[in-house]
Amino acid sequence: MVIVSVTPEIAIDELKTYAGGLGVLEGDKLITAGEIGLDYWALSLFYRRGYVKLRFNGVEPVLEPERQVSSVLAKLQPWDEFTVTLKGEEVVVRPLVYPYKTARAVFFEAVCPQWARNLTDRVYMADTLENQFLVYAFLAKSAAAFIKDFIGLENVSVIDLEEAHTALLLTALNIDDRARIIIHTPGPWGHPYFPGGLIAREFGLFLGDTVSLTDYALSKLSRGIVVSKKQEEIAKKLFSKYADKIIAITNGISLERWMDPRLLEAYTKNTLSREMVVNVRMDNRSKLVSYLKSIKPDLVVDDKPIIAWVRRLAKYKRPYFIARFIEENPDVKAVFVLGGKPHPKDFDGLNYARRFRELHLKVNHVVYVSDYDIPAARTILRGSDILLFTPFSGWEASGTSFMKALVNGVPVLSSRDGAALEVIEDNVNGWFFGEDIRDFINIYDDPRSKEIDEKEYSEFKKKLLEAIDMYYSDKEKYWEISFNSVLKTPSKVDMRRVLARYYLEAGLK
Repeated sequence: MVIVSVTPEIAIDELKTYAGGLGVLEGDKLITAGEIGLDYWALSLFYRRGYVKLRFNGVEPVLEPERQVSSVLAKLQPWDEFTVTLKGEEVVVRPLVYPYKTARAVFFEAVCPQWARNLTDRVYMADTLENQFLVYAFLAKSAAAFIKDFIGLENVSVIDLEEAHTALLLTALNIDDRARIIIHTPGPWGHPYFPGGLIAREFGLFLGDTVSLTDYALSKLSRGIVVSKKQEEIAKKLFSKYADKIIAITNGISLERWMDPRLLEAYTKNTLSREMVVNVRMDNRSKLVSYLKSIKPDLVVDDKPIIAWVRRLAKYKRPYFIARFIEENPDVKAVFVLGGKPHPKDFDGLNYARRFRELHLKVNHVVYVSDYDIPAARTILRGSDILLFTPFSGWEASGTSFMKALVNGVPVLSSRDGAALEVIEDNVNGWFFGEDIRDFINIYDDPRSKEIDEKEYSEFKKKLLEAIDMYYSDKEKYWEISFNSVLKTPSKVDMRRVLARYYLEAGLK
């Protein structure tokens, strides 16, 4: 079986070719595919200046391009160049291949002309609607040529289109019989509309005046996959015309990438003990404290619990919950680690970055990790004492940060959303707050969203204070929950399970 996954972004540790959860997830798939021996190709774009490096002038965010790490670039193998046609001109494409055992990530670099190079300068940073379209037209045409000329379409068993942006491949290659669309978010940013004239110009196919790529893909393909059981219910409401095509395969993580090697070995050999979990946790906590002090040298941690909120800065993830909690509880005995970057055009996200920065400057026991990346995530998610996972119910397609914390023995306080409902057991390996809402409520203009926020914040605050109190006054119960986190989670979130459902079980091709 030859498997192809086409994705707008993929994260290979320090290589700056991703913006958030989708890229990290696709990197986890690549690693696990290689570990289990799948003939797996992940096709994506090479972004020379990455996504966003976040700096501050006082409290004002300064968003700069990232720099690619030369030692990581050296691992990319250039293959033979080829050309595609874009805007009526020939564009030279260089495939840069990152091999991982039997799996490969292929990054398409636009070599020339200059305007084409500029298209893929940075992840999700197109300055016009036409240029946004051209980025994904370039990906579609490059992927089509690579599949035909380097892999061989006749050899391919299945092609997964990660997010609707990649659905333009359906206009460039006849793959309706072997392709599926994977829907990674209910948010509008994951379901782009493009003028039909642009599609007709580039692909010779007129699909209408304005085209929803999600609807187009679902209309042509026999299968749409969403990434948690709850999202299956929501997606079937959002795309009711295609409800019979939608199934759920819940996301997971690469245990090799995210789980502390000592815990993974003990889990695999069935030799886990509470004493071992405590020792590993305390060692990872010590490493996190050193990392935090490298950012904020005057930080005093002592025996206080380290509580982390680290996500992409977006409204639906509700970073304002933890900011409000810190402001309302100035004397709480805890250290708070805040992390995440906003998109430069996300007004809400920029405001959250300012608010986090203000807290970092004003409150000794708050550290804002503004340049949050994979190495930082590993350190924080292994070394914290409690992770907060707070999306507005119905908006989180899956989420994986809570999985990465749980497999390292870090309990999670979560809203009732995404895949957390399938992994967390209340007061066993974590805690829940809030409602399990199965409608997609518009958080930007539906007045119900503010009412829900107020009610859920009160419960969030109560549960978090109780968890902090448990950390101090009932260590036996806290470490029981920590141990359960390691014991119960890996089998539920192992990417091997995910790939087995995607590619090895019957009826999904």
